[in-house]
Amino acid sequence: KSHDGTRIGHMISKIARMETTVVRSEAEALLLENNLIKTLNPRFNILFRDDKSYPYLKITGTRETFRTSAKMPVPSLAFPRMAYYRGVVDRRHSYYGPYPSAWAVKESITLLQKVFRLRTCEDTVFANRTRPCLLYQIKRCSGPCVDLVDSEDYARDVQDAERFLRGETQAVLDTLEQRMLAHAEKLEFEQAAELRNQMTALSRVLHQQTMDNLSDKDVDVLAVKVHGGRACVNLAMVRGGRHLGDRPYFPAHVDDATAIDNALSEEGDAPPGDPAERVAVQVLEAFIAQHYLGIAMPQILVTSHAVGRPLLDALSEQTGNKVNAVHNPREHRRIWLEMAQKNADIALARLLAEEGSQQARTRA
Repeated sequence: KSHDGTRIGHMISKIARMETTVVRSEAEALLLENNLIKTLNPRFNILFRDDKSYPYLKITGTRETFRTSAKMPVPSLAFPRMAYYRGVVDRRHSYYGPYPSAWAVKESITLLQKVFRLRTCEDTVFANRTRPCLLYQIKRCSGPCVDLVDSEDYARDVQDAERFLRGETQAVLDTLEQRMLAHAEKLEFEQAAELRNQMTALSRVLHQQTMDNLSDKDVDVLAVKVHGGRACVNLAMVRGGRHLGDRPYFPAHVDDATAIDNALSEEGDAPPGDPAERVAVQVLEAFIAQHYLGIAMPQILVTSHAVGRPLLDALSEQTGNKVNAVHNPREHRRIWLEMAQKNADIALARLLAEEGSQQARTRA
């Protein structure tokens, strides 16, 4: 087939030999292709570093654990702890995320301490305390280490915290209100006041979190910016209806893709449209193909540029869930995308400024 004047034609002109590998599906072909891109580092492929190590918020144990905790000899099993975690997932525990940064996890832990007062201490510390720590005194922990809260009430707080992390914020508020009213009817005003304070703290957090939207639980927002021979893909993560933060990625070999596109434009053989936009689509599709292989991905992607359906179909086959990409979104999704685009602009401008200053120092 003739590929005169196209990007594929440029590559074909440099072929030395061909090898063919047969796989069972398009998803396996996509997986193999991107593994080869990472290992062989070919010039004509836009390459992202294989950095998928995201932190999680971990809550130790499960509901079954503290339902049967009365029969267990280890007291800490009755009082699950929350912690920052990075590594292999263990089914015995609950994990929430992934989060784009360690800072985002620690912010969420601080929030849960304020509202639900779950413990964060290690089991060895928990088992050997004889009096409550400073976190209890500043109302960031309910003091389970010295039996200042019973296991049933603590289990209820853990369940409310998990529901909040899953995005069921209104259900959590309704449950807290019912418990507060029940205590008030029994004239247990101190307990009712504690629940009222929890509701106030949770409501304040929800007002501060302007990115909240209960209709979208898990969404990734992807914005691309190409300028000065460099590119940035900004990934914004929404989990449980809460915006958790952004993380920029900078691919290699963008200058090769840009040079090829410029050569085609000069020859008049390039497809119609803005060259920077064409390169941006290549960068975005390369990121999606490389980033989401081998990791869990949300079913909805909000993207700054249109993504080809074959790529999404292959990822759907690989993950086992239907994946859709939304281009030109509306309402809250448009706000998310505009913020991601702004952050991509800032990250790329910072990178170019740093590279410019390094080159100036080298010349000096």
